[in-house]
Amino acid sequence: MRTSEFMMALNALCHERDLPKEIVIQAIETALLTAYKRDYGAIHNATVSLDPVTGQARVFVEKEVVEEVYDARTEIALEDARHIDPNAQLGDVVRVEITPRDFGRIAAQTAKQVILQKIREAERDRVYTDFVNREGEIVMGSVQSIDPHTGLVRLSLGRAEALLSRQDQIPTERYRIGQRLRVYVYNVVRTPRGPNIYVSRTRREMLRRLLELEVPEIANGTVEIRAIAREPGARSKVAVWSTHPGVDPVGACVGMKGIRIQNIVNELSGEKIDVVQWSPDEAQFVANALSPAKVLKVFLDPEHPEGKTAIVIVPDKQLSLAIGKEGQNARLAAKLTGWRIDIKSASEAAEEVLRLTEREARRKAEEEARRREYERKLAEARALLAQAEQAEQSEQAAALQEEVEELEFEIATISGQDGEAPADRQAEPQAAEPQAQAQPEKEASPAQEEPSPADETPTAQPEPVAASTAPAKPAGAETPPPASEADVDDEEPEEEDDEIVPARKPSDKPSLIDLVYTLNDRGEQVDLEDEIRARRKARRKGKKKRR
Repeated sequence: MRTSEFMMALNALCHERDLPKEIVIQAIETALLTAYKRDYGAIHNATVSLDPVTGQARVFVEKEVVEEVYDARTEIALEDARHIDPNAQLGDVVRVEITPRDFGRIAAQTAKQVILQKIREAERDRVYTDFVNREGEIVMGSVQSIDPHTGLVRLSLGRAEALLSRQDQIPTERYRIGQRLRVYVYNVVRTPRGPNIYVSRTRREMLRRLLELEVPEIANGTVEIRAIAREPGARSKVAVWSTHPGVDPVGACVGMKGIRIQNIVNELSGEKIDVVQWSPDEAQFVANALSPAKVLKVFLDPEHPEGKTAIVIVPDKQLSLAIGKEGQNARLAAKLTGWRIDIKSASEAAEEVLRLTEREARRKAEEEARRREYERKLAEARALLAQAEQAEQSEQAAALQEEVEELEFEIATISGQDGEAPADRQAEPQAAEPQAQAQPEKEASPAQEEPSPADETPTAQPEPVAASTAPAKPAGAETPPPASEADVDDEEPEEEDDEIVPARKPSDKPSLIDLVYTLNDRGEQVDLEDEIRARRKARRKGKKKRR
């Protein structure tokens, strides 16, 4: 082969396989050495050198210079070595050419498959190196084949092939042979048959990369993507934040007349995308995440038993919009913010506030009744204790003293103290107790006063509790009047709780009571307590008419 023919063939091969010339020459040399060892015997120190200009292959073997040769394959006499290298000395190693006659033609036939195999391996390594560095990027490919059984789609990426599994496909999409697709590379695995490139169209990172390609402000760092929640093919929510005060992050992503976001929607086969503004205030962020619904108030309860929960109050007409079709809007907002979201309408929240207020009033009335009964028993026990001490009955006095301490502890527990009776109760003379029992109606107890919604503090996410009649009281206790006559007619009976309810500790958690004054759908400020009472009266009138 002439010089020009060899170089043309070598350059054509390198261009076709997109491989460096040095890698191709090294593969040919390795294949020729394999062919030589197969035909002429294995020599561990033999090498093949290929002239890149002429294409001539020459075989060399390294031999040690000795005085007397015992193994001609690995040793050479000093006189013969100096014909090759005049400066050779005993103990040196010289390269001796042992190229057989017609080696190039014979080796070319024998080493053909080896050369192709080496070139294929080099090509696979090159493809793996290229795509492993492109993990996390979007590439363009065309549909090559579709498996009707598994739904696996094979995409041609030029020199490589990518795999798009069924779970990585958008459910609403249908593919056809030759269709051009943008896909997200998320994993590259080396295998004996070449690299397996796994791509996806459903991952959140693909939406992030599309936004970076479409919105220059995201690419240069002016606008940051803080969170993404996605249901492929249906809807996505993206929370963005601007690092520059003068830049509107939502407007930058949407673009003039929505052109930027519309391009991404078209790429994702009509998937709706909501762009909301991220906020360091978690309550405000939750309200923004429920867009396009209008939010009146957000209460956060990070210590809720079911996980950190946000209670969101929306106008009555906005409730279905806030929840979304099949709960999609609320579900995406929960994924975006990381909070469990409980959505309530304004009227529902107000009714719950009133129920909790009434429940708290009944609880206080029960505690006051128990406290009075314990104080009565305590006075009797102290009187008996004094008599036992005067009569010097030590055993009876010890038992009565233990009973007195136990009653004092119960009274202190109800009063919210740490195991000690109030000082004014301990110092109260025994004779004052009958007088207190004789005139209970003249004393102003907290349970006898009508509770005010603004004074109560329910928990961050209260459970709805039905109204009940006054529970049973201990013997000798006075029954406090109901909160109001209008509410008693509408109350429903509830099971009695024999268990003593401990006094609630003060809590600084936000509560629904703040919604007593809020906005109605027309933007007017109303008193929801009066509104609910009016609704109850209307319901009672309707019941009487039906009867």
